[in-house]
Amino acid sequence: MNLDFQQYLPADFHDNSRVWIYQSSRLFSMSEAFEIEPMLNSFVADWKTHGTPVKGYANLFFGQFIVIMADETAAGVSGCSTDSSVRLIKDIEQRFKVDMFNRQNLAFILKDKVELLPLAHLNHAITNGFIKPETLYFNNLVATKQELESKWIAPANNSWLASKFAIASQG
Repeated sequence: MNLDFQQYLPADFHDNSRVWIYQSSRLFSMSEAFEIEPMLNSFVADWKTHGTPVKGYANLFFGQFIVIMADETAAGVSGCSTDSSVRLIKDIEQRFKVDMFNRQNLAFILKDKVELLPLAHLNHAITNGFIKPETLYFNNLVATKQELESKWIAPANNSWLASKFAIASQG
């Protein structure tokens, strides 16, 4: 699995550009991805904050993650403009019958595929060695372009999950 997503991020966006990541409950099919792309492009082209265009970017990565980014060096993103991005994601949810807001599903790379694991099963997966400290994890909590580039896909032990491994090793 090629994880080199950074090459698709806009080079002219500031490192502190705000990032929102929405993880789908399933992989989108190729035809669905081809439908989503113009939706994202149209949203970014029309994205405004108090009438001022937002320098925005949106893309579907790994067939399962929608990344939206706003470079706020020209215009800050207001609550209303953030709400419009949430409406877009809700539209995608309804149209494709997916869940894009379930933060209880964690995404890992296992056997060269993105696999979702319910948070409730995490301790069992760690205890039984399915998830190891070096297992690559999608940390959808990253908030800036710089964090997206360096910390979005990282060993689980380099994320908030590190404490889970410490607890498992004590038990």
